[in-house]
Amino acid sequence: MESEDDMHDAESPDDYYSDEMADCSDCDDGDYQFIDQDPDDADDIITSRQQKNFSVLKEADIQQRQEDDITTVSTVLSITRVDSSILLRHYHWSVSDVHEAWFADENRVRKTVGLLEGPIVEFPNAREITCGICFESYPIDQISTAVCSHPFCHICWQAYINTSIDGGPGCLMLRCPDPSCEASVGQDMVNLLATDDDKDKYARYVVRSYIEDSRKTKWCPAPGCEYAVEFVIGSGGYDVTCLCSYGFCWNCSEEAHRPVDCGTVSKWILKNSAESENMNWILANSKPCPKCKRPIEKNQGCMHMTCTPPCKFEFCWLCLGVWSDHGERTGGFYACNRYEAAKQEGVCDEVDRRREMAKNSLERYTHYYERWATNQSSRQKALADLHQMQIVQLEKLSDKQSQPESQLKFIIEAWLQIVECRRVLKWTYAYGYYLPEQERAKRQFFEYLQGEAEAGLERLYQCAEKDLQVYLNSEGPSPDFNDFRTKLAGLTSVTRNYFENLVRALENGLSDVDSQGSCSSKSNTASTSTKNAAAAASKSKGGRGKGASKSGAT
Repeated sequence: MESEDDMHDAESPDDYYSDEMADCSDCDDGDYQFIDQDPDDADDIITSRQQKNFSVLKEADIQQRQEDDITTVSTVLSITRVDSSILLRHYHWSVSDVHEAWFADENRVRKTVGLLEGPIVEFPNAREITCGICFESYPIDQISTAVCSHPFCHICWQAYINTSIDGGPGCLMLRCPDPSCEASVGQDMVNLLATDDDKDKYARYVVRSYIEDSRKTKWCPAPGCEYAVEFVIGSGGYDVTCLCSYGFCWNCSEEAHRPVDCGTVSKWILKNSAESENMNWILANSKPCPKCKRPIEKNQGCMHMTCTPPCKFEFCWLCLGVWSDHGERTGGFYACNRYEAAKQEGVCDEVDRRREMAKNSLERYTHYYERWATNQSSRQKALADLHQMQIVQLEKLSDKQSQPESQLKFIIEAWLQIVECRRVLKWTYAYGYYLPEQERAKRQFFEYLQGEAEAGLERLYQCAEKDLQVYLNSEGPSPDFNDFRTKLAGLTSVTRNYFENLVRALENGLSDVDSQGSCSSKSNTASTSTKNAAAAASKSKGGRGKGASKSGAT
């Protein structure tokens, strides 16, 4: 059993970092020696971020992979490339599945897919042949067949292919037009007989099938993006980032939301769009007219209410009684003694209780939603600022400070960190909304970590936004620019550490706090870099800032 000395009081979350700060108590103000590094190390940081468990595919990459897979199957099974393509589409572009099924029972695979080894009817030996669809006679050069040898004219073939392609991706499993025949129709027939528009549509369906049929590839969900993402399943986190800069969750295809799980995100998005919130607002902010039952909102003025025509009923907003029964003896225009007395005696009806509950629930939801939305807006602005820095200001700063742009990547790294922090902070408010109220110790620990992260982000933003302007507006090289470099790089590292602590805690379900409200020993074994980061953060803001309030407000 742990002694009381080993326990950490839930009322004192400062203990979480107290040991960390003690290790750096001798640091001077502004000292960021823990991040003392060459500016070129920013390249290493960016490179490390690019070590990911996914790859982004352009259309040329997709086509090349298709060609490689078709070549592999064609070579191993000794079949044509057209037949290989049909097989791969049937088995969702899985080369291993094709090989496994083929070598287990080739005849069954051929029958299932429609790969006939030869004709099933004899092709007529005549100058003119009757089309099996329109029953008109055509010269032999205007007749085409699939492997089965069922003859159809080019006009009917073209109409049949056009109708199938207009019907959607199902055209990739095209079969012979003869109702009794299962022979596959490959891309060679489409290229020979279809119109140019239909050929292009079919080719696009083929490319898209490689992504949409595969278990390990998906299209980027960003509007207008044509890139796909290949993911290494079972490799850890689901957050991926496309070349278009849009980040999304591989598991649920929603916007990247680490450290919040997909279930919470789904509930939060549904709640944001649900009509139930509209009804909650109506219940919390309006009352029905006692006579006509029309909902009425009171947003200012006294308790004397008059319903709109044609009702025109006059009543008291608090007790809903007839206004003619009210006056100075009942509290005047701005109070109602009858209502207050009933409330104190506990005889308020169920509607009043429901209205109070709805109001509290709505206020709580509004609190978290506003901060969720604010961080989303701030992230969009940070992205715009990052873009502006990359295309305009970095070159300007390079000229003003006589520094090559390669030496200024620490600024880009800072803005990338700001963008990422805004994303994480945004989703922590969804997490906080669903954190049970009765989990008081966990909620306090969560709000503490959230507050530390917010304070660190604010310092980083001030430095990257405000302090940088001094050097952008200077007439020439500033002698203290290297000090600014060290400070911004240090704040970037500090902020990253705070947010990594926050992310880890949330992904672990705040398990560092036990049911008695104490912090487990894991909370006190932070790495040396995190300890130094916390201490330096303390120095940079003149003492450790307070965490978020109980609501986690920013």
